[in-house]
Amino acid sequence: MKKTVLLLAAAMISTASFATVRLPNIFGDNMVLQRDKPIPVWGWADKNEKITIRFHDQVKTIKADKNGQWKVLLQPETAGGPYSLSFKGNNTITLHDILMGDVWVCSGQSNMEFQVNGVINAAAEEAASANPNIRHFYLPKDIAITPQSDVKASAWKAADPATTGNFTAVGYFFARTLQAQLHVPIGLIHTSWGGTMVETWISRDGMAGSETFRDLMKDLPVLNIDSLSSVAKAKQVQLIQKVQGSLPDAATAASWSSVNTDDQAWKKMKVPGLWEEQQLPNFDGVVWFRRSFNIDAADAGKAAVLSLGTIDDNDVTYINGTPVGNTNSYNSARTYQVPAGVLKAGNNVIAVKIEDNAGGGGFYGEAANIFIKVDDHQQPLAGDWAFRIASAISPEKSVGPNSYPSLLYNAMIHPILPFAIKGAIWYQGETNAGRAYQYRKAFPLMITDWRRLWNQGDFPFYFVQLASFNANNGNSQKGSDWAELREAQTLTLQLPNTGMAVITDVGDPKDIHPRNKQDVGKRLAAVALHNTYGQNIVYSGPVFQSMQINGNKAQLSFTSIGSGLVVKDKYGYIRGFEIAGADQQFHYAKAYVNGDKVIVSCDEVTTPVAVRYGWADDNIEDNLFNKEGFPAAPFRTDNWKGITENKQFTVN
Repeated sequence: MKKTVLLLAAAMISTASFATVRLPNIFGDNMVLQRDKPIPVWGWADKNEKITIRFHDQVKTIKADKNGQWKVLLQPETAGGPYSLSFKGNNTITLHDILMGDVWVCSGQSNMEFQVNGVINAAAEEAASANPNIRHFYLPKDIAITPQSDVKASAWKAADPATTGNFTAVGYFFARTLQAQLHVPIGLIHTSWGGTMVETWISRDGMAGSETFRDLMKDLPVLNIDSLSSVAKAKQVQLIQKVQGSLPDAATAASWSSVNTDDQAWKKMKVPGLWEEQQLPNFDGVVWFRRSFNIDAADAGKAAVLSLGTIDDNDVTYINGTPVGNTNSYNSARTYQVPAGVLKAGNNVIAVKIEDNAGGGGFYGEAANIFIKVDDHQQPLAGDWAFRIASAISPEKSVGPNSYPSLLYNAMIHPILPFAIKGAIWYQGETNAGRAYQYRKAFPLMITDWRRLWNQGDFPFYFVQLASFNANNGNSQKGSDWAELREAQTLTLQLPNTGMAVITDVGDPKDIHPRNKQDVGKRLAAVALHNTYGQNIVYSGPVFQSMQINGNKAQLSFTSIGSGLVVKDKYGYIRGFEIAGADQQFHYAKAYVNGDKVIVSCDEVTTPVAVRYGWADDNIEDNLFNKEGFPAAPFRTDNWKGITENKQFTVN
């Protein structure tokens, strides 16, 4: 009897070992496959196992190689469906409700990651979203030191009020516009990660083979995640020792909300300003900030309003030891009501406990938004605050996508390279703004790298230029890294089959994640409809072409003016232009439309040599458009040295 049981168990194990036909996780029910191209289908099985694939009217048989890998190309199919796709080896897998259409990869950082449930009129957009011809695959976040063969498990979802809220908003509105115009299914592969730099999306071979990064990569060892964690831990310990020697125990840290805490020996940090850009580079954890301020006797005991601007990620705020508010959100303005009886005459103390889990941390935004107000008396609070680290996130948890080159390429691009696609849309650049000049090389390198590795030719690659946002009050006078990043994006249009959506008018000076993603998707779709699908439509706003100097005036010519230039101002005033002479000092300029030209001048500049338009972090006031409603792209006519030219990518 015992022998029989063992034989049966052995037979079961043997049978199970042959049931090994497995598909990559990007394959599943409800997916969209690329029409009008050979259809790559691949997976794993036992060594030499025979697999039969059936799709629509096609049947193909293939044998797995000695490593158990197999791949086959099905014949192209026109738009349509739904179809079933089956795989039969020692086991059988059948996928249902497969559509043939156009597949677009949606990638970048947080503004691509931004979901439909956060946009303007989100509830109405979700309620009206039912459309089985729009499908979305969310590719789960992951990092890897070496190229991976598969992505984490996920699923294709059809657009529906119950699902659309979790779609990439830019991708969804792009797809909705295309689907309405083309009447074919649209599939979105959403692979993005907030706060990521472009270098993590480029393959190691791509980085090593580029003139820009060759020397860096030559001496960069191939590590593993544990090694990265060890390096991060050593740097974290070094940072904490430099700032304050050691970490406090929990009881000591908890006491820092008290008005009696002695913070005279604490280091000082500028507020607002992310701590990564100041004394705490690459730090994630809990940091306390303290600031004293005086209250007149007449205002003592009164209720007040405390404004702290925006904080990344979470905070708990105290005045004189009394909690006055807390927020768990990285992009919400902190405005707290201070109850009567909290403020006292003379010295008062604000203590803010800030928890940052990843990416940027601390106060950010405008100094004008940091104040305390009693009745009509508003006291500014920006400036030097005392700070001290309370705790740090374990380096094992803080190793992220920007810790090393190629981590996201390896885990979130390489595994899907065999998948046939129509093209890609991209929204990223905020994290690279500090190295905007180098982005002129890094961004085209990524596009070229993807095209080389996908092996589908120069497929369409359309991207979003950075929106208006007052990152650092940057402008022509002090320099603007955001303006330089936008310029780098514009220069990338020199690559074939690329296109750019300009969205200066739909940004938000106070929010790096503007909620109007509808127009962003529509403008990307307009580029695709014109360039990829051949529709004879206007798809771009005015683009600077040339300048002619006539006395003290500069005459500017543009392409892409559509049916004519227009100024979105009831008085006809154009805002956003500046002009400079040989001294390189820019002055706000008067500008007006003259037919298909723009004439720019300034009384202070008698002999102009250069003109800029929209050259600022926040260029929301720019108001030159074409009659079709597309904004003019920011530009400059000079090539004077900017503020990012010497900033280079390094591995921390």
